[in-house]
Amino acid sequence: MAVGMSSPGPAHTTAPRAEEKPDGPDGLGTGIDPDDLPDGLVVADERGHVVCFNAAAARITATPRADAIGRPLEAALPLEDLKGKRWWALTDPYGGLATRNGQPERNLLLPGGREVLVAARYVRERPTGPVCRVVVSLRGTEARRRTERSHAELIATVAHELRSPLTSVKGFTATLLAKWERFTDDQKRLMLETVDADAGRVTRLIAELLDISRIDSGRLELRRQPVDITAAVARHIQALIAGGQTPDRFRVRARGPLPDLWADPDKVDQVLGNLLENAVRHGEGTVTIDIAPAPAPGACDEMGTAVTVSDEGPGIPEESMSRVFTRFWRGSKRGGTGLGLYIVKGIVEAHGGTITVDRGPGGGAEFRFILPVSMPAYLV
Repeated sequence: MAVGMSSPGPAHTTAPRAEEKPDGPDGLGTGIDPDDLPDGLVVADERGHVVCFNAAAARITATPRADAIGRPLEAALPLEDLKGKRWWALTDPYGGLATRNGQPERNLLLPGGREVLVAARYVRERPTGPVCRVVVSLRGTEARRRTERSHAELIATVAHELRSPLTSVKGFTATLLAKWERFTDDQKRLMLETVDADAGRVTRLIAELLDISRIDSGRLELRRQPVDITAAVARHIQALIAGGQTPDRFRVRARGPLPDLWADPDKVDQVLGNLLENAVRHGEGTVTIDIAPAPAPGACDEMGTAVTVSDEGPGIPEESMSRVFTRFWRGSKRGGTGLGLYIVKGIVEAHGGTITVDRGPGGGAEFRFILPVSMPAYLV
């Protein structure tokens, strides 16, 4: 018997072999195959011998199931805490306090120093009775590390992006308050316009953060209404022309008749605005917008609306195509937070649509998204 794992319970017969599965696929009478579980599952009987070691546990620990079944828990699953102390000797699930019912999830180390998330449950037939089963769950830390790293990058990016406009707003307002009489009206107007522009930049960044939070948590709300996609494209082009772009920079080609589209008009505007602004800022030559009916994603007999935005610039390198819709990807060094296309993809997919990127006919970038009709259920 392993150190620290003496059993207060009765002796048991020989532990089941790896191929034995009495009373159900898992050998525990539940009728559930433990190999179907996404997390590692290790179960030890009242003697501390392993009776269940599922496929995920074998993968996480790099220990074949046959080598674990029937062995003492401490030998089959040798864990250490982050200080290098043997975990099962410290916790002593079978010989410790009878009031304990398990261990909360925590980081432990497998042989070789690989981290794993471990939680344990001590099963007793009666309160304060002997432990009749120890159930251990195992999870890899890679996904959690990626999430934590992504959150850290988001915080760092936001802090950097907020610092510049807020410093500008603070500096100009402090200067105006302290020396209002010394400036001419034109100087005051220039400083106030700068403050207004920087405040707008902060507002847009906060809106992006809220969108990311809703997308990641699956709480992006859509208020579906009839949307005229051609009119929406025309509005965005007029806004860009009013902002200094020449009318001949844009070419719109609409092929119809288009199916009726029910979508969130504000979110569709957000998608169009981002794609057109990217084409103008990072692309070159004529920006072409094609609008046409297309098969709806995932539907055999339903039509949707496809919008393609392409330019004649240098395009996106082939090796970067797979990262375009990830957080913080920037097509160039000309500004931006690198969050826009991530949000665009989240909005399109929330509508049940798809979005892709490719090289356009003119050599530049080509973004194409398809939105299904998505008529509200109460109108079907």
